[in-house]
Parts: sequence; C-alpha cells; structure tokens
Amino acid sequence: MSIFNSMQINASGLTLERLKMDTISTNIANVNTSRTEEGGPYRRKEVVFQETFTNERNRLTGKNEKTSAGVRVTNIVEDAENFKNVYDPTHPDADEEGYVLMPNVNMVDEMIALINTQRTYEANVTALNTSKSILKKALEISKG
Repeated sequence: MSIFNSMQINASGLTLERLKMDTISTNIANVNTSRTEEGGPYRRKEVVFQETFTNERNRLTGKNEKTSAGVRVTNIVEDAENFKNVYDPTHPDADEEGYVLMPNVNMVDEMIALINTQRTYEANVTALNTSKSILKKALEISKG
C-alpha cells in the first residue's frame, strides 16, 4: 500500500461523512414535516455504505491480496420504524380523532449521530494531513 492509497481511503471517508452529515441535516430539518409529496409524514433516511477492495500484489510474498480502498455509499434507505402518533386536533393533518402522524425522527438520536459523524470526519482530516506531512517529509529527505 502506498501513501497515495491511504490518502484515497481518507478522501473516500471524508466524502462518506459529508453525505452522512447532509442526510442527518435533512432528517433534522424535517422533524415536524407531517406531509410529503409521496403522502404521509417524512420518513427518516440513513446512509448505507460498505468497504471497497482492490487486488494488489504483495511485495514480500508476490501473492495477490485484497487490500482496502476505502468506503463507498451503496444506498440511502428510509427507516422502517413506525411514525409517532401525536394528539393535536388543531393540526391541519389531524384525523377525525385529533391525532397526527409525525415523522419517525428522534432529535436526540440525530444530534448524537451528527456529533459522531463530525468526529469521524475530523479523524479522516487528521489522517489525511498526516499522510500529506509524511509525503512532504519524504520529498525533503530525497532532496538532500
């Protein structure tokens, strides 16, 4: 694995975490959306991803091996959890008994996910900057 591979892995992690932040932000923005174009309340969304691999020849053994090439998004899925049933007879979307179906978004869970995503993003930035620093130091050494 070269220094450029590690930078590519960190870049894929940064892209993933940015998409996760966008998705969480959308969930938070729609916490009170009781009516969507599809009908019914907003349904919480979640990013699904997986590790990607490349085949590389091991320089020590000469054998082909799978090595990590980062992550990639496979899908953005809707959470199947039930909607909240809230009593609010004044709401325009209330049924005849006064209940309104509200999104399955929990603000506490979303804020925890946002903080976790932010920390992971920061860790990827730190790792990327470390890789750049190592590469810069290697160039300085090769000059002298």
